[in-house]
Amino acid sequence: MVKSVTVPNISATEPDWSREQLRRWWDPSRQLLKSIRAYQKWHAKGGIIAGLLRRINVLQHRFWSVVTAADIPIDCQLGGGLLLTHPTGVVIHPKASIGPNCLILQQVTVVSGVKIGGHVDIGAGAKILRQVTIGDHAKIGANAVVLCDVPAGATAVGVPAKIITHL
Repeated sequence: MVKSVTVPNISATEPDWSREQLRRWWDPSRQLLKSIRAYQKWHAKGGIIAGLLRRINVLQHRFWSVVTAADIPIDCQLGGGLLLTHPTGVVIHPKASIGPNCLILQQVTVVSGVKIGGHVDIGAGAKILRQVTIGDHAKIGANAVVLCDVPAGATAVGVPAKIITHL
């Protein structure tokens, strides 16, 4: 007898902020995201107090960047609901754009000009090495080297990455 498994429907447009909420104080990946979000919030505002709070957020960002061993710039474009399960070795260029509710595992590299849609899962060790667009609900396999666009709902695996499924 086969039981049906229901997968929760995760939006590619509306961020699920609960995915970024701290579960406990020692939660390095979420603390890193928290410092980035707080910096960007205070950067949008002006004034002396906002400047002071930005400096505090920069220090927090540097601390959590060292702890997580991740290179995620404080001014990069991250959609809400980002999950960094194991942020070690994650490198994201500040001119890359990541949509809401994405999942990025360890050792992932994203270069300049990459546009990642909403609810994209990127496997461990994947490299996105050209200015490409990855559609909503796409999946990038572990250790894949993406050199071309990945359509929405597709799965890309291999070196260089090839599209193996499309919904």
